[in-house]
Amino acid sequence: MQLVRQNEKSAKKRHRSGVVVLAALLAAAVASGCAAETGGSGTGAPGGPAKPAAGQQGEAAPQAGPARALDTYAEALRKKQAARAVAAKKWGLAKTPLAAPEPPRTKPPITTRKGFEVRDDKGLPPVFTTVPTKEKIVFLTMDDGAEKDPELLRMMTELSIPYSAFLSDYVTNDDYGYFKKMQQRGVTISNHTLNHRYLPGLSYAEQKREICGQQEKILKHYGKRPTLFRPPYGNYNRDTLVIAKSCGITAVPLWSSEAFPDHMEWREWDRDLHPGDIVLTHFRGKGDWKGSMPDMIRRVMKTITDKGYAVAKLEDYV
Repeated sequence: MQLVRQNEKSAKKRHRSGVVVLAALLAAAVASGCAAETGGSGTGAPGGPAKPAAGQQGEAAPQAGPARALDTYAEALRKKQAARAVAAKKWGLAKTPLAAPEPPRTKPPITTRKGFEVRDDKGLPPVFTTVPTKEKIVFLTMDDGAEKDPELLRMMTELSIPYSAFLSDYVTNDDYGYFKKMQQRGVTISNHTLNHRYLPGLSYAEQKREICGQQEKILKHYGKRPTLFRPPYGNYNRDTLVIAKSCGITAVPLWSSEAFPDHMEWREWDRDLHPGDIVLTHFRGKGDWKGSMPDMIRRVMKTITDKGYAVAKLEDYV
């Protein structure tokens, strides 16, 4: 199907907006810290506490809650980025990954992308490739689960890069423990069906077994039914969405670009990233593509960082 994308000027305007917001936040944190130091020094600065009389002990002015919170956030961000810089060198990244802004307090409303609708889809889980946001962020997602590379776990943990796993049981059932370790590191485990079959070619009952059966597998091994579902190959019909909703799915994120160890593939006409784009890759190794999973991460992070984007956690927005 033909996909439509906003023009470059609009995208760049949103990019600048995200940078300005983060810069303002950090500036506010620094300014608040300075103001607090001045106010507590007893200098009688305008708006500050009165200077104590001679022979009297001045009472220290408590730092305002919002200022203290901003200082704490700025310091945590500084430490996280310093650790990331060290990890980036260790793992051979071209640049240190950029810091994502704090997630929104309220998740944005998600609707089905134009051209991705099914008939009578009111109330069904939305199907989308991009999350509505003005922040210069993208979301990294990994499908299937065939490759279980321990280096990936260490690399992503040390780099503090969030990602989401959409698993199929037929390739994960030989080592559920690998993905349990991933979950313990903060990765959300989501549904990619039991056997990765082409869903529109199946009966209603067969689709239900693929989708709802995987819900139960994930519940059994990871303690929670997913709310996110990605159909194999990105193919679905109305039955798919009806069934997914019936067993707890609330959203169907697809993707706008795909990462490999040696190249990127683009779904959009302008072959570029945009605020809120979902990036797809797979749990694969050298037997399936030209490189390892760490090679793939180095490639996709170079693309993302070079274009001025940070990686955020999908589940914070959906």
